[in-house]
Amino acid sequence: MTTTTTAPTSTTVLDATGVTMRFGGLTAVRDVDLKVNTGEIVGLIGPNGAGKTTFFNCLTGLYVPTEGKVAYKGTVLPPKPHLVTQAGIARTFQNIRLFANMTVLENVLVGRHTRTKEGLWSALLRLPGFKKAEDESRARAMELLEFTGLAAKADHLARNLPYGEQRKLEIARALASEPGLLLLDEPTAGMNPQETRAAEEIIFAIRDKGIAVLVIEHDIRFIMNLCDRVAVLVQGEKIVEGPAEVVQADERVIAAYLGTPFEGEPGTAEVAAVEAAEAQSTTEGDDK
Repeated sequence: MTTTTTAPTSTTVLDATGVTMRFGGLTAVRDVDLKVNTGEIVGLIGPNGAGKTTFFNCLTGLYVPTEGKVAYKGTVLPPKPHLVTQAGIARTFQNIRLFANMTVLENVLVGRHTRTKEGLWSALLRLPGFKKAEDESRARAMELLEFTGLAAKADHLARNLPYGEQRKLEIARALASEPGLLLLDEPTAGMNPQETRAAEEIIFAIRDKGIAVLVIEHDIRFIMNLCDRVAVLVQGEKIVEGPAEVVQADERVIAAYLGTPFEGEPGTAEVAAVEAAEAQSTTEGDDK
């Protein structure tokens, strides 16, 4: 059994307070508080339609919360994804978003752009400063590929990687921005047991490098073995948070996963309406 430990000198990296997200008159996330500390892996679980990915999108600037605030290391984050990345938060997505026709190495280099300070003219004129920055980025990208076990495939096209390795590549690209907090949205989705175990070891290794991790996952066994703390969302509300053994035994969590109604639970019609509003918002965002 794998055990996890929290660094004794941990400080708060992420502080989300009262986060609420409404789509018109529908509430997808309601008054959620969550903290993540350095040296910690925190899990976020809940049934389908619970608002987990919507909450992630509020943390990373894809959505502007209707109410509440999100702070990273004490500073309230601007509602712009690239500024959130610059601040020190990186993420992966539930649906893989690689550059399929670029090489594995090139995908990771894309993730370095927020940490490269050379400007347009330096790049166009191939000035010494640009060449040095380019060499440093390439070296760092290769380190991350080595870390995730992909170094031997650096020159392969991303589209030709097996599914599990594409997931690893997404993690490597996210790490290329040198985050203090990594958000993983269903990192083991579609993986076989061997790939899942490999992903677990990578996440532990990320934590051991001092990077805090917040992870959404439907694989309950995976989450309970991985995380120091687990928070549970049900219909947009956080119903419980604590160590794995406490969360697993909570009757509200059991009811939510077994489909047993509990007091105050919204009906299926309301759930479907929220999911439809989220999908519409995502489509409108992609069209802009």
